[in-house]
Amino acid sequence: MALTYQQLLTAVPLVLRAGNVPNIVGDAGIGKSALVKDVASRLGAHLFTTVVSLSEKGDLAIPVPPLTSDSFVETQHYGRLANVQFGYSETLIRIIKDAEAHPQTPIVWFLDEFNRGTAAVQSELMNLVLQRRINALRLPDTVMIVIAENPDSTMAGFGDREYTVASADAAIKDRTVRLVMTTSTAEWLDWARTTEINQLVINYLTTYPERLVVHDPDNLDLQPTPRAWERVANNLDQLQQLPPATQQELAADLFSGDLGNEVGVSFAQFVLTQGKQLTLEAIQTKAASRENFAGADEATKVRLLREWVADDKRVPLSTANGASVFSTLLDQVSPDGQFAIAQSIGGQLDQVIQPMYEAAKEDSVGAVAKLYRRLAEIATRGDRN
Repeated sequence: MALTYQQLLTAVPLVLRAGNVPNIVGDAGIGKSALVKDVASRLGAHLFTTVVSLSEKGDLAIPVPPLTSDSFVETQHYGRLANVQFGYSETLIRIIKDAEAHPQTPIVWFLDEFNRGTAAVQSELMNLVLQRRINALRLPDTVMIVIAENPDSTMAGFGDREYTVASADAAIKDRTVRLVMTTSTAEWLDWARTTEINQLVINYLTTYPERLVVHDPDNLDLQPTPRAWERVANNLDQLQQLPPATQQELAADLFSGDLGNEVGVSFAQFVLTQGKQLTLEAIQTKAASRENFAGADEATKVRLLREWVADDKRVPLSTANGASVFSTLLDQVSPDGQFAIAQSIGGQLDQVIQPMYEAAKEDSVGAVAKLYRRLAEIATRGDRN
């Protein structure tokens, strides 16, 4: 049994409101940290994060010598004793200060990678999670704790996992609510569309939804995760600003560095061939896409320019910019393709031809007039053939 991101957005606050500690279990890169950030935002809570795997014993609270003479106790028979005090981590201090400054605002303290900390570190955190105390310090009532773990082979359903973890104490397992996180490609794609993730990533994962996450126990190297795909999308945004030859040279290695060789090479081929998926908006507005237009097949070129004719509103052919870009792209189409496009324009008298005619009358040597005459010549040439 497992819950998706959207389901956990309901389940985690439910567990917190019940006064319990949710323990989110999921593979690395699946979105646990993003989930907790989203939960805190929805609760109107301030978020503090401690990465337990990077912590050492004593990081949260370490004994310090007495600071004043009042801290020493003289005894009759046992000598002079010191009442040892503790110095607390910067995170704890910030949490306490935040609670005092905003007593009505909830706080979420996220203990990430809990079971990747050493046994000594986990032991030190036990009173924090179970008793809400560290030595003499009591956590404010507004503080809610969320922990996250990577799965290990002792957990039901994760017998093939190989994460380097220290199994949590039985008391932690018994006192926290384990919420296993799984992925939903449909949910991720919905998120990707709303955040304007590169369209090629969306297209690829729509075609191959099973590749959002790949877990191969025989492959301990890089494998796809939602976090990796987000990085790929950002890298792709930058790659597409480069010349086509450079894109061809870098793509496979660049994507394999996040997705592993098999999926990385597959995605690179998708991007460099069918994955280009040139769109009308792209060729109208992006120079890099217009460079890719030259390498597209003839059917794609004709389809895109005919789409432009049918939807002339975004970048009208009656403007100098529209006419100039359209003419440049038209040069890269075969004579038969040009004739097919000219025929399309002939069917758009009021929407396309009339505005072009009016613009050409005002500037007989401008880009619109040149395109208008050229299209007429192409149409006439086709008629003669």
